Amino acid sequence: MIELSMDLYRDWIDTARVVFRGSNNPLPEEWSDQEVAEMYFRQTFPEEEAVAQAAANEQRIRGLEQTIELNLETVIIPDIRARTGYKGNRFQFRWVYNQGEHLIETHSQYRVPLG
Repeated sequence: MIELSMDLYRDWIDTARVVFRGSNNPLPEEWSDQEVAEMYFRQTFPEEEAVAQAAANEQRIRGLEQTIELNLETVIIPDIRARTGYKGNRFQFRWVYNQGEHLIETHSQYRVPLG
């Protein structure tokens, strides 16, 4: 039986918090995901556009999760097995930023660049 875990949007929000913390400007811990996302986009967009960008980004990342779920058994797992030799049935996908956006499956170290 295949075990799948992921919360790509949580990964993105956590990374945004790290960015602010690293710039010596930490965000309040009690802020909602929406507040964090909007503040992130306010760094480069006016407030109204930042709100729209935050919503579009969440939709984009949730769409990635749906794509993974829809294609996991037919496309993704066979590709992971072929490229990495991973034989397990546990899959944990993470969103990471490292010289661009990537999805990583943590058990196999399978990496997919986004963009």
